[in-house]
Amino acid sequence: MTPPLAPLAMPAFTATSAMGTGLAATREALHARRGGLAPCDLPGMPEGIWVGRVPGLEEVALPESLARYDCRNHRLAELALRQDGFAEAVAEAAARFGAHRVAVVMGTSTSGIAETEAAYARRDGDGALPPEFDFTHTHDLYALPRYLRARLGLRGPAVAVSTACTSGARTFLEAQSMIAAGLCDAAVVGGVDTLCRMTLHGFNSLELLSRGACRPCAADRDGISIGEAAGLALLVRAEDAPEGTVALLGAGASADGHHMSSPHPEGLGAIAAMRAALEAAGEAPGEHGVDYINLHGTGTRANDAMEGNAVRALFGDRVPCSSTKGWTGHTLGASGALEAVIAALCVADGLVPGCLGVETPDPGFGVDVAVANRAAPVRRVLSNSFGFGGSNLALVIGRT
Repeated sequence: MTPPLAPLAMPAFTATSAMGTGLAATREALHARRGGLAPCDLPGMPEGIWVGRVPGLEEVALPESLARYDCRNHRLAELALRQDGFAEAVAEAAARFGAHRVAVVMGTSTSGIAETEAAYARRDGDGALPPEFDFTHTHDLYALPRYLRARLGLRGPAVAVSTACTSGARTFLEAQSMIAAGLCDAAVVGGVDTLCRMTLHGFNSLELLSRGACRPCAADRDGISIGEAAGLALLVRAEDAPEGTVALLGAGASADGHHMSSPHPEGLGAIAAMRAALEAAGEAPGEHGVDYINLHGTGTRANDAMEGNAVRALFGDRVPCSSTKGWTGHTLGASGALEAVIAALCVADGLVPGCLGVETPDPGFGVDVAVANRAAPVRRVLSNSFGFGGSNLALVIGRT
């Protein structure tokens, strides 16, 4: 049996979403139970839907030397980099370990596709794309880690992860493996995804979009609200950070391949990923080491029901759980990273955030769904991410 990878400290992290820009705004929104979902006001989108939009991205300017990277996705990445001293913490890591020893591992599902959508709308009479369109530096899946690597002055390995809605969480596991293998001493991980026509019209064609703010775990839930977000974290070995720093304690992944877009109804892949994450963190489900489960909880009937089955199979009704997508919407490739940061805040604040807008949880779940905020010691959080194609990822976030 392969021994578990060593825990990694998270000495710096940040999040920007519809909840707010940076940790202070995110924390305040969680405690005040103030969500960021609102009716969609972007042009050309399906009518009557709600989204989690980050305000002001149109005004964000990239550094002049990196202007060729300009797109909505990189503007959100840039906005996130400026928060919570994150770029400065990365610079300190680069000075300590060497810029060539700091990796960049970034997740996204659509990258800068909004830039490509705009370029296609400007095709000439022969169908040629406008000459100023730069696919490599905007839409290419590698564009995001390429931008962050250039923006932060790093020279270590750079990896793009695109595993649907597990992308942002998967970066934590990939970085953990890279550090364990000696490829780097630190890693900038996370995910960035932004609103675009393809995503909103695609989910609308699947009839999965809610006509109001999504209500994961509700008995009468009716679908997803799509959001945009950036969640970033700096990972280093535990001995390279102060004792007690919030850390990635374990990660587990599985691929069940049940169906391209529908989850296994009993959650077999989800169970495998959660079990692997718990074992990596030195826990067993019956040991009560997890104090809160941040559900993937999208708000669709099938996905939420599957996750309820999976959590009940491992934990029964012993551990409180909830989804925070009622605050942010489903931010797709960024969601796992965003929710890892939210998990870190829950550990720091002793908070179990109850689902927003849910009066009656689905009684068929058979688990302890929190519908109001609870103040309680939170030593460890299990954070779930599941995606199309049977991709499953679970993280355990806690103190070293």
